[in-house]
Amino acid sequence: MKKLIIVALVALLAGCGFHLRNALTLPDDIGPVRVVSPDPYSPLAESLAQALARAGASAPADPTATEGVATLEIISERWGDTPLSLDELGRAQEFSLRYATVFALRDGNGKDVVPQQVIELSRDYIAPAADSRGKASERELLSRELRRDMSAAILRRIDAASRLR
Repeated sequence: MKKLIIVALVALLAGCGFHLRNALTLPDDIGPVRVVSPDPYSPLAESLAQALARAGASAPADPTATEGVATLEIISERWGDTPLSLDELGRAQEFSLRYATVFALRDGNGKDVVPQQVIELSRDYIAPAADSRGKASERELLSRELRRDMSAAILRRIDAASRLR
């Protein structure tokens, strides 16, 4: 009976279309990739550089070289915190945290691999006015999650563009 159940579960899983996501693929001719950001200490730029290195992209040997070096440019990063609801005293209770990034990927010849695009992510959170410590820690946690999600979204766009090439 156990074997029959296991075979049935395996057949059911095989028939549902589930498959693991393939690894990030970069164009073969892209060469070394440099991540450029207006903020030299940007956590997003650091995360993207590490992810590209894991995907097989090498960093340029000379950080100032531009010839033959692809550039992932983070043009801008914007954060916004908008109140969504108010309590009876007019204090904000619920917020929407927004994170928008404009980026572009150019190959070593300056040709667009991924043209300039905007990605905007948002998360809603509740922050009662009486609990100011919890509000700050939840916002910081959401900020880290949004940065991680933004990095993944940018990498998915690069992956999709490289598969189309």
